[in-house]
Amino acid sequence: MSSNDHFEPPLASLGLTHVYYNPDDPVSLVSAWLALVPQALVISYTALIWGQREVELILMFAGQLGCEAVNWALKRLIKEARPTQMHGNGYGMPSSHAQFVAFFSVYITLWAFFRCGYLSSLKRIAVALLSFSGATAISLSRIYLSYHTPRQVLAGVLAGTALAVSWFCTTSYVRQCKVKIAERTPWQWMLWVGSLIYAKDMCLDVDLVEHGYDLWKASQGEVEVQKNGKNKVN
Repeated sequence: MSSNDHFEPPLASLGLTHVYYNPDDPVSLVSAWLALVPQALVISYTALIWGQREVELILMFAGQLGCEAVNWALKRLIKEARPTQMHGNGYGMPSSHAQFVAFFSVYITLWAFFRCGYLSSLKRIAVALLSFSGATAISLSRIYLSYHTPRQVLAGVLAGTALAVSWFCTTSYVRQCKVKIAERTPWQWMLWVGSLIYAKDMCLDVDLVEHGYDLWKASQGEVEVQKNGKNKVN
C-alpha cells in the first residue's frame, strides 16, 4: 500500500429518509412519498411552534414525541422482525409510521370536535375525514412496501389511538383542574412557563390566520391615517 492510499470506511444510508420502492410501480412510488409524511409533519410542528408560539401546538407536539418514545420502547420490548422481503434493519412491531399518523389524526380530530370553539360543523368533519384518510393511506403504504406486516400496522394504529386519547384527556384535565399549587392551578403554571418563550393560548377561540390578517389590515389603516395626517400638516 502506497503512502498516498488511505482507508475508506463503507458508506451508510440515512435510514430516516431512505425508502425502498419499485420504480416501475406508480403505487409503490406514491407509497414511498407517503413514508416521508411523518418527517414533514415534524417540520410543520416546529415551524408552527416557532412562528405562532401556541401552547396547544406545543402540547400536541410533546404528545407526538412521547408517542414516538413509546414506539421505540415497544419495538425493543417485543423484538418482532420486519417482513423477510424488506431490505432493511430494525424491529417492526409496532409500525412507527402507523402509530405516528394514528396519534396525529385522532388527536387533531378530538381537538376539532371538543376543544376548538370557532370551527363550523362542516370544517370539523373535513378535518376528521382528511386526517383519517391520510393516516389510512400512510398505514397501508407500509404494508404495500413490505416494511411491515398487517398485524404490525394494526398494532401501531391501536397504540397511536390509545396514546392520543390518553394525552388529550390528560391535557383536558390539566386545563380544567382547579387544585392550586403555590397559588396557581396546573394550567396557570403551564401558561407561566409558556410565557418565558412568549407562548400564548389563542387557537381554541380565534382563527390565527384570520386574526393575523385582521391585525395586518388594522396596521395598514393606521399607516394610512398617519400618512394623511402628515400630508395635511404639510
